[in-house]
Amino acid sequence: MPLQIHQFPCLTDNYAWLVHEPEANVTAVVDTPEVSAILKALDETGWKLTHILNTHWHPDHAGGNEELKAKTGCQIIGPRAEAARIPAIERQVGDGDEVKFGNASAKIFDVPGHTAGHIAYWFAQDKVAFVGDTLFALGCGRLFEGTAQQMWTSLQKLMALPPETKVYCAHEYTQSNARFALSVDPDNAALVARAKEIDAMRAKGIPTVPSSIGLELATNPFLRPMSESLQRSLGMAGADPVAVFAETRRRKDNF
Repeated sequence: MPLQIHQFPCLTDNYAWLVHEPEANVTAVVDTPEVSAILKALDETGWKLTHILNTHWHPDHAGGNEELKAKTGCQIIGPRAEAARIPAIERQVGDGDEVKFGNASAKIFDVPGHTAGHIAYWFAQDKVAFVGDTLFALGCGRLFEGTAQQMWTSLQKLMALPPETKVYCAHEYTQSNARFALSVDPDNAALVARAKEIDAMRAKGIPTVPSSIGLELATNPFLRPMSESLQRSLGMAGADPVAVFAETRRRKDNF
């Protein structure tokens, strides 16, 4: 049976997800931004929390770990490279590891850049990836603890996933990301069309997450440093993709 995913807002612009595997009756929450919202979602679904899947250490992703552990007895799984910063972590995982989740399983990718030990969870059989703050709809995370080269390497791992893979990123940043994307890639017809669709969705209060790998490859400037039109727009025709990516990220930081 396929995974059941319940998406809900937390804090001001975060998303969290309950991931339920019905045959084994196990339920994970991906990151713990707000305990009250997570408990409400569990109550609404009738699911019992058995796992926390942390992507990175930031408080809006791991801040609810200890309280949820105390309330539910769930197992906390998180990045090995940030174990000292993940509250109450019990299982440490890293690149290439597999997390069994009932009859489903997630492959772990190390995707540093936003933080030094950030990971992503890919459920291949369900074609879904939980990417934390590494890849956003039309964006990528700020380079708080990593370099442009590290982040570009991380993004390439996600870019290699099947194009139909649904991408669950952790924030509703898409409308502002679209405004920036149009400033650096104005000749991208797919992006222009997507930006209009995003404006219409947000006007109705509809989430723009999840996205898909295919949609991001076509429209997200952070995945397109090889694009000739993007390079021309940045005044970097023929430049190395890492340099183009770094300049795109620099401009977004100052946008």
